Amino acid sequence: MASSAGGMLTREEENETEVSRTDQDNINKFGRLNARLHECRDEMAVLKKSLEQYDDASTELMMGSGDKVMLNLGNAFFEIDEEEATEFCENEVEKKQEVVDALEQEEEKILDEQKSLKKILYARFGKSINLEA
Repeated sequence: MASSAGGMLTREEENETEVSRTDQDNINKFGRLNARLHECRDEMAVLKKSLEQYDDASTELMMGSGDKVMLNLGNAFFEIDEEEATEFCENEVEKKQEVVDALEQEEEKILDEQKSLKKILYARFGKSINLEA
């Protein structure tokens, strides 16, 4: 049989431990945390891309000639001063950065909880359980 690196366990590596309700709850909690971790990372990627776009827009506004610019909000365009557009960009960056910071804190909390659950579950099941992404 293949080793645990190949996916299948040898007879000696198998663990015949009964799965208690608490064990199952811990496994389920780990799975939910893992799903939320991926959601957080996806949200952060989208927000960071948006932050880059606002940064690019701010740079373009700084290089402008002081004319009016068109601001796109949803499906509408509004003509505003460069100063107002710059202020809008700065406010949006601030809001999105706060969300990114909150998501980073949540990611850290999730990773700590998962680390704790891994210790418990690997101590109980050894190589019979795979908690790696």
